[in-house]
Amino acid sequence: MSDRRILSLWFPRLGAERLIRRQPMLADQPLAVIEERQNMQLVSSLNGVAQGQGVHVGQPVRDAHAMCPGLMTHQRSTVGEQRFLESLQRWAGKFSPWVAPEDGDALVVDLTGCAHLFGGERALMQVVEEDCTDLGLSVLMGLADTRGAAWALARFAGRAAGANRSGDAIDQEARATRSRAGKRRHWTKGGAAPALRTQASDVVRIATPGQTYSALSPLPIAALRLEPDVAAQLARLGLRRVGDLLGQPRAALARRFGRGLVLRLDQAMGSAPEPVSPAKAPDHFAVRMTLPDPIGLAEDVMAGVDRLLPRLCKALENKGKGARRIALHAHRSDHAIEAVEVGLARPSFDPHRMRPLLEMKIADIDAGFGIDMLRLVATQVEPLYQENVVGHAQAGVAARTQQGNANALDDLVGRLGARVGLDAIQRLHPASSHIPEKSHKVMAAAWSEPHEGPWPAPPNPRPLLMWHPEPVHAAATPRLPETFRWRGRDLTRLRALGPERIAPEWWLDDPNWRSGVRDYWVTDTTDGQRLWLFYGHGGTMSPGWFCQGSFA
Repeated sequence: MSDRRILSLWFPRLGAERLIRRQPMLADQPLAVIEERQNMQLVSSLNGVAQGQGVHVGQPVRDAHAMCPGLMTHQRSTVGEQRFLESLQRWAGKFSPWVAPEDGDALVVDLTGCAHLFGGERALMQVVEEDCTDLGLSVLMGLADTRGAAWALARFAGRAAGANRSGDAIDQEARATRSRAGKRRHWTKGGAAPALRTQASDVVRIATPGQTYSALSPLPIAALRLEPDVAAQLARLGLRRVGDLLGQPRAALARRFGRGLVLRLDQAMGSAPEPVSPAKAPDHFAVRMTLPDPIGLAEDVMAGVDRLLPRLCKALENKGKGARRIALHAHRSDHAIEAVEVGLARPSFDPHRMRPLLEMKIADIDAGFGIDMLRLVATQVEPLYQENVVGHAQAGVAARTQQGNANALDDLVGRLGARVGLDAIQRLHPASSHIPEKSHKVMAAAWSEPHEGPWPAPPNPRPLLMWHPEPVHAAATPRLPETFRWRGRDLTRLRALGPERIAPEWWLDDPNWRSGVRDYWVTDTTDGQRLWLFYGHGGTMSPGWFCQGSFA
């Protein structure tokens, strides 16, 4: 007999209760989480209020609204539910280090040798139930020797095997009872109310060690985690309970229903291994140093940083990761925490590139009555692959020089970002558009690479400064005026180059280009300005002259 003990935690309302935790006002209203499957919107999760009004999981949304007119629906977030389950997995680590997700809405915990730490198995399950109540979650539990048996008890304990046909349910009923069955009034028409189902807390969901056979025998066939069509075939043959299968010859079952049925039986009974493989914990990069006496000078803090940085960077290098953001936590003697955070333009594990950024932020730390502990954390990391330049000596030198220039630019972006923020530093990349203001795109310098190769040259010169078109007071004719008024000044044309006709992108409705086709002119004025004027031929607006830019 195996000494393993497996706990299955099933959260049947995970999707709905995740939303209720974020919006508590939804708790008193019928709520359903919907998802699209096979071009149909179905209910994937619901709360107790909606379930009490007859809505069930897997029901089409239109039927759910017809049954419950006040039903509120939210689109399912698979990523959000997965992250929520990961947080529950960390919570379940208090009971055992062997915790793994299961089916997207459940956890499986290997409790072997851990239950006595909580006063026994029943006391442990009571702690689980109390924690889930505090978290606002509904949970069903099953505890057995095998993973399959625990899964079955969590979902089917206390549920009787249903009949495949309506007539089979009264096979053993008395003849007089059957004769009166058609005369009974339905409960909605004044008959007797249906009996309430047994509450989940009243059902025994713990299979004592070595009693897996007796615990699974009365459960429905679906408790073996079978495919729906296999379970339906078994039910048509009269095999509705797990106990009906346990006495059948395995060879005959495998020939008719496949080896999957026999495998599920062996896994549930413990004949086939089914280990619990916990998910790997995410990498966490943090180092700290406790000081014998509180410090308060910036030089002392930087001396501590010089000791912590090599250790942090070595851990990053061993994992092939580079830090994007680094936080320095200074724990003061009055239990307050001062924190500063810096970002790098490129992920790196080089301490010499991180130290200047942290040194710029040291002045923001208020030492108070002294700092007695320093902690350095890489809050954001990315994979980093080292590049080794091989080949001819001249090519290697050129590649190393180019890489050094790139690192110098990244260090400059990092220093500027420490003062004004990395999001405020931008670079331009060419874009595929003949519209002047769309010929480039703005990108964050810290999250983009410089453009390689020469910048695409336009057919005609473009102004250094460009703004939204400003009206020019002149005659509304396509002929370039000799004199015009712009920004409250009267200007006289000296010379001009043009026109350059640019048509709008007909496949886009750009509000800035509803003036139709434009004729651009590079115009020199007598006072030394070089302006970029254009004549708009109308479109959906009145024709006229505008100024859009200025050359240096």
